[in-house]
Amino acid sequence: MEQEERKKDRTAKEYRDLINRLNRIEGQIRGIKRMVEQDAYCVDIITQVSAANAALNSFNKVLLGNHIKSCVVEDIRMGNEDAIEELVTLLQKLMK
Repeated sequence: MEQEERKKDRTAKEYRDLINRLNRIEGQIRGIKRMVEQDAYCVDIITQVSAANAALNSFNKVLLGNHIKSCVVEDIRMGNEDAIEELVTLLQKLMK
């Protein structure tokens, strides 16, 4: 069975914010790769990986907040109680 493709309309501001965050994270990852290629000291690389992880976590928090405030609220208003179970499952995955 083919899964239904779901999409989310984002405001221009929300879109720009998410893309800017991802561009910064992408730059951090490229910087980490460069450090490995240049034989940087392990502790320095680990520090940069930790910063990239923190940036990804921050991205997730923003995206999750936006999701709850828009998608989940809208689904509940429309009577889709499955949205709550989907959110609970998502939170369980994030808290591993």
